[in-house]
Amino acid sequence: MKNRTLRSIEEIKKIISSCQFCNVGMVDETNSPYVIPMNFGYEDKIIYFHGAPSGKKIEILKNNNAVCISFSTDHELRYQSEGVACSYSMKYRSVIAYGKVEFIDNADEKIKALNVVMNNYTERSFKYNDPAVRDVNVFKVIVEKFEGRIYGY
Repeated sequence: MKNRTLRSIEEIKKIISSCQFCNVGMVDETNSPYVIPMNFGYEDKIIYFHGAPSGKKIEILKNNNAVCISFSTDHELRYQSEGVACSYSMKYRSVIAYGKVEFIDNADEKIKALNVVMNNYTERSFKYNDPAVRDVNVFKVIVEKFEGRIYGY
C-alpha cells in the first residue's frame, strides 16, 4: 500500500476542509502534553479557534504558545488477508500543522475569525452581539509548517 507525502498546498487545503474537527496539542508548564479536539476555521495558512475566556487550555497557551494541530480524514479499514491480523491497516489522509497561538482581542478581527470558523460548518451569514464577541476567546495560529500524508489512496 502506498504511503505518499503531500507537497501541494492545494492537497493540504482539501484535507483540512474535509475535517469537522482537529486535535490541538500543546505542552503545559510541567512539560506534560495536553491534546484537545476543537472546532476550527481555516483560511490562507491561518487556523482560527474560539472558546471560553479562561480554563486549562488558555493558561497553557499563555505560558507556551507553540502548538501542533492534527487533521485526519477518510479513514477506512483494509486488509490483505482477512484471517491475518498483521495484514490489517487503515487508509487515511492527514495533515499536521505547526505554529504559534496569537490571541485576538480586537472586536472586528474576532468577528472575521468567527465567520471563518462558522464558514467551515455552514454557508450562512451571522450577526454577533457585542457581549458575545467581548466574552469569547478567539485565537489564531499562523501555520509555520505543514506536513501531510496519504496512505492507501
